[in-house]
Amino acid sequence: MRIQASPFTNTSRRIFFSVASRFEGYSDAEATEKKILRDVFVKGDAWMRTGDLMRRDAEGFYHFIDRVGDTFRWKGENVACAQVFEALRRVPGVSDALVYGVTVPGHEGRAGMAALSGEFDWAALSAALAALPRWARPVFLRLTDEISRTETLKPRRAVYVAQGFDPAASGDLVFIADGEGFRPLTPSAYEAVLSGALRV
Repeated sequence: MRIQASPFTNTSRRIFFSVASRFEGYSDAEATEKKILRDVFVKGDAWMRTGDLMRRDAEGFYHFIDRVGDTFRWKGENVACAQVFEALRRVPGVSDALVYGVTVPGHEGRAGMAALSGEFDWAALSAALAALPRWARPVFLRLTDEISRTETLKPRRAVYVAQGFDPAASGDLVFIADGEGFRPLTPSAYEAVLSGALRV
């Protein structure tokens, strides 16, 4: 059986697709079947479901964005990382972004956080985020030179989640939501969030 798959190689952070490759499958037949979508475009076709969200640029290259289905819960609502990412990537000057949830003492679920790289206008960023539901807007922003990625260009999400919103853990500048904008998360403000003196 021939499966339309989507393997890629990394050259200068661009992803090249081959849509006529074979998906050999896993040793577990049931696990293999879960990855196959059938009769998608025409009767009898079969495609491998990678679970990855990709973006095609103006030159026709595909870029890995995020894992489909990555969500976190905040203020009793489910937040889709991809939705927040799409709002961030539309901000002029944002070259890369990663959206994830972080644990905040005294709160259920996870607060939204975004790691951003690039040179952007804060007013434009705030305006883009204002279009999102309030619970989906990042509580914390982390400014970094570059989003750390694996050899296959997937963001090292677990590393960012583990570092949380502690500026000392990341070594990057971290900001906290303040009304419709953001302000630097100073060491004293960080301690205030931990103690509950500063609510998020």
